[in-house]
Amino acid sequence: MTQPKSIQEGVQTISWIGDFVHQAGPRYLQIVGFIERALSDERLRPGDRLPPQRRLAALLKVDLTTVTRAYDEAKRRNLLQAHGALGTYVAAPKVELTQMLDLSMNIPPPPADVDFDDLLKQGLSQVLMRTDTDLLMTYHLGGGSKADRAAGAAWLTPMFNSVEPERIVVCPGAQSALAALILALTKPGDVIVSEPAVYPGLRSAAAQLGRRVVAAETDEAGLRPDALEKACRQHGARLLYLNPTIQNPTARTMPEQRRREIARTATRCGVKIIEDDPYWLLADDAPPPVACFAPEQVTYISTLSKCLTPGLRTAFVLLPDAESRERFLVALRSFAVMATPLTTALTTQWIHDGSAARLLAGVQAEARARQDLTRQILASTLHFSSGGIHVWLALPSYWTSQDLARTARAEGLAVTSSDAFYAGPKSPNAIRISLGGIKDRTRLAAALRKLSQLLERKPSIHRDIVI
Repeated sequence: MTQPKSIQEGVQTISWIGDFVHQAGPRYLQIVGFIERALSDERLRPGDRLPPQRRLAALLKVDLTTVTRAYDEAKRRNLLQAHGALGTYVAAPKVELTQMLDLSMNIPPPPADVDFDDLLKQGLSQVLMRTDTDLLMTYHLGGGSKADRAAGAAWLTPMFNSVEPERIVVCPGAQSALAALILALTKPGDVIVSEPAVYPGLRSAAAQLGRRVVAAETDEAGLRPDALEKACRQHGARLLYLNPTIQNPTARTMPEQRRREIARTATRCGVKIIEDDPYWLLADDAPPPVACFAPEQVTYISTLSKCLTPGLRTAFVLLPDAESRERFLVALRSFAVMATPLTTALTTQWIHDGSAARLLAGVQAEARARQDLTRQILASTLHFSSGGIHVWLALPSYWTSQDLARTARAEGLAVTSSDAFYAGPKSPNAIRISLGGIKDRTRLAAALRKLSQLLERKPSIHRDIVI
């Protein structure tokens, strides 16, 4: 995160100004970022007056247009208010009577230094210029074109070094990929093994398709190999679901040695693995995927919804071989004929022209800044993985996760209780806090402070009103 510096303006010190970072986006957006960060850590407060635009432009050694665009954008975000000849001031927070402060939706945060509107316009312009519009508005066989699969191979290169595009299928999101894999790899009544804490979408898909999810025991490193072997022996399970990197919800990352052990156990037991890995690109120094250690056993899913934007509805699925790829496509086509051609073309364009890498870098930087902010505000026990977009918060004994979630919602704050994730008999007393659902960092700080205050007080005793 850009460190603040002080600029002397007469007798006044402007302590909220940061250093411009090369290739970190337009300077006017970087100035808006300075303001947002200063509001988050209270170096700027409502009612503070900002320097006149010409004066700030001179101090920053930028042209007046840059500062004007920055102030206009800050006003659009409700950070500043203009009072004519009196100057520009930090705005008081707006009272929003209907909008929930959402710490429950696990989506990537909007990057502070990326002009997403401009990125979207440029990407769509290139797609329309380079592609026959008829092809964007008709049916496709599914699985992605040669260019789409090449984009998928490029996207997976950081995880695998080298990927054969022929093994990749382009899907309309990870959820559809999960459902298709369950159809392709199991029969009705079969058991799917998972960790006790598991992505709710897996449980939902399994239940709808007549499969059963059974939790195997874990330790601090994640799923235990002996527990996996026991589940296979006891239930005849032939499919394992793993989310090994910045696991949802616990934010734990399985170390490399444990990944190797799980791969060996799965191979010995004849168990296929779905490796759902949406957060790998957001982690610092993530171990190699489990698929690297048992490529014939593992189908690997990488969705862009958790590291770029959910609106792309694109996931890349890496399958072990041609036979498993065909079985998967048959299952996928039974309910999702194809990924949307327009968004798939945009995804491919962004990956090939470097826009996806720039957007990813912005999300990574914003996620780290939001984690730093969360550490500053919440003194409770938190589980972080560097770069992740959610944290796992253990609660004090006087709060249950269900009571806290209900009370928070009644006060305009959405968090996710641990029981939403647990397939085991008892869930821990904890909540997941998602850091990307609130658009700007100032409102995120307000939400986290509200949560901190809620945690410090004991639950109220509710009594029915008798009339």
